[in-house]
Amino acid sequence: MQETTDHRRTVRNAAIGGAFLMAMSAVGPGFLTQTATFTQQEGANFGFAILMCIIVDVIVQLNIWRVIIVSGKRAQMIANDVFPGLGYFLSLLVAIGGLFFNIGNVAGAGLGLNVLFGIPTIWGAVISAVAAVLILVMKNALKAVDRTVQVLAVIAVLVLLYTLAIMKIPYGTAVSHTFMPTKVNFYSILTIVGGTVGGYISFAGGHRLLEGGAQGTKDLGAVNLGALSGIGLASVIRIVLFLTGLAVVLGGATLDAANPAATIFKVAAGTFGYKFFGLLLFAAGMSSVIGSTFTSISFLDYTSRKNENTDHNRHYKMAITIGFIAFATLIFCFVGQPATVLVVVGAINGFILPIALGILLVASHKTKIMGAGYHHPAWLTWTGWLVVIFMAYAGINTVLNLL
Repeated sequence: MQETTDHRRTVRNAAIGGAFLMAMSAVGPGFLTQTATFTQQEGANFGFAILMCIIVDVIVQLNIWRVIIVSGKRAQMIANDVFPGLGYFLSLLVAIGGLFFNIGNVAGAGLGLNVLFGIPTIWGAVISAVAAVLILVMKNALKAVDRTVQVLAVIAVLVLLYTLAIMKIPYGTAVSHTFMPTKVNFYSILTIVGGTVGGYISFAGGHRLLEGGAQGTKDLGAVNLGALSGIGLASVIRIVLFLTGLAVVLGGATLDAANPAATIFKVAAGTFGYKFFGLLLFAAGMSSVIGSTFTSISFLDYTSRKNENTDHNRHYKMAITIGFIAFATLIFCFVGQPATVLVVVGAINGFILPIALGILLVASHKTKIMGAGYHHPAWLTWTGWLVVIFMAYAGINTVLNLL
């Protein structure tokens, strides 16, 4: 009885940790940049993309979390069970997407420190990278990751709510165009969904919950708790940032192309608002560096659950973690200007999403993967395939428009 109670408590804590990790991975510097950029271009019509993002998020996260936890395996191992070698292909896609996103994440954290304290952005990025490595390789890494991301989430939400409170928000315009847009931009939908749901972000929460000991149908309650809590937190941040940006754009301000999100906060609250932006950017950047690295590294780990705590595996993870963050930091130091990279990589992750979700939807109906007693909810299956079709269509439509 005590063992069951302890397991429930452990899994519940892991579910909350997974919720925060997924949510803060979803609203990193890439999201700030993408939202500011597309709000400037589309105005209130971008609300439709935000709405699509939230709907897709619910469907994707509930599907992926359930399949991972019921099967008791990481997504890439599930993919290999679906078709031999498919998991390695999925690992490659997710890890490359996570690596390029991490360039922007490290840069975002560095720019946040630059805004707050005036230190050079490159040195801010290096400091942030070192801090992220220390958090991820310490002995109780999972607990450290959970606590760090939760604190950063609270900071981000408070900053955004303050900004929302002092702005005159055009709620009527936002609501009407969100549900009845005058123009639909598939590239913005592909990018915002890819940047906040696709790629490594789809798996951040599910893999964190799995690492926390959840497995089998007995832990589906934790799946719902974690997935829905994370979606709720991410959705609040998405909506508040969009509304704030829309108020600034409709007020006649032109956003700085090099750092569009900064303009929103500077216009909203002057120098004080700009400092708040620095705090938000640091929180978003740090949490996303941690989330991107944790999830991408989990895709490069093919050890079984019983062997994952061996000294060899811990040293392997430590080496890859350091290399992953160091590489992204070096690329930023030599290349710089990640704003364009963040938008483009968001679109690339949008292409990855239908592939990854399609693989897990196939797995959800295979008895050898899910077990004989499990039946995947029909509504998740059908809506999941609709998302696959919709995101594939958005991707193809985007490519055709670019040709």
